[in-house]
Amino acid sequence: MISTSLKAPQQVMLLPPRWIPSPVEWQNYVEIFRMAPFGRYFLNSVLVTTLSTLGELLTTILAAYAFSRLEFRGRDLLFALLLGTMMVPGEVLLVPNYITLARLGWIDHYEALIIPWTASVFAIFLLRQHFLSVPKEVLYAARVDGAGDFRILWQVMVPMVKPALVTILILKAIGSWNAFLWPLIVTNTREMRTLPVGLTAFTTEAGTVYQLYMAAAAFIIVPMVILFLLLQRQIVEGLSRAGIKG
Repeated sequence: MISTSLKAPQQVMLLPPRWIPSPVEWQNYVEIFRMAPFGRYFLNSVLVTTLSTLGELLTTILAAYAFSRLEFRGRDLLFALLLGTMMVPGEVLLVPNYITLARLGWIDHYEALIIPWTASVFAIFLLRQHFLSVPKEVLYAARVDGAGDFRILWQVMVPMVKPALVTILILKAIGSWNAFLWPLIVTNTREMRTLPVGLTAFTTEAGTVYQLYMAAAAFIIVPMVILFLLLQRQIVEGLSRAGIKG
């Protein structure tokens, strides 16, 4: 991908392929911003990824604490039903979700790109398992010191499950950054599109401009690859500890 993104048009289809471009066409990365408003796409992706990730972290923390440490009637049944929704393919929900957002007037607005993705059943399950691994003695000690549920959650529980929170954050950020189908459906104008949807600008009736397509794809993929490599230890630790208790 990186090699093709730096090639001249006549080098893209050479057989055998030339792995090291000569000359190196850095101009391809400038050209993608000329052919499409990639700056706007980038800002949209950053905004949507940031807000939806923060929203998911908040809802996940609150829901996971409720399902792990609060006692209320029907808690386990409700959690089982929540887990059952993971067996429903996301594609099945596209049409009803679209109709709902259309009636709310959110189509081609940031609300449609952000709000539907501020909750995740998998994230709730993962964090609940980590909350269950926190010794009850720690919670009893906090209550003896006069802490209520709010303080216990934010000052005791959350600091003890940081690896899980990092895992949820990274998985959500990568998923939101790379999302294609939903942003394609709920956006109608170029001003609201995100980076993955913006790749369509390099595919026309005449064909695909491969060197520009690869340059745009690299612009999308490389930041997430770097982020994953920097935090892969925390991701593995967060996932591996999910089955300790519960």
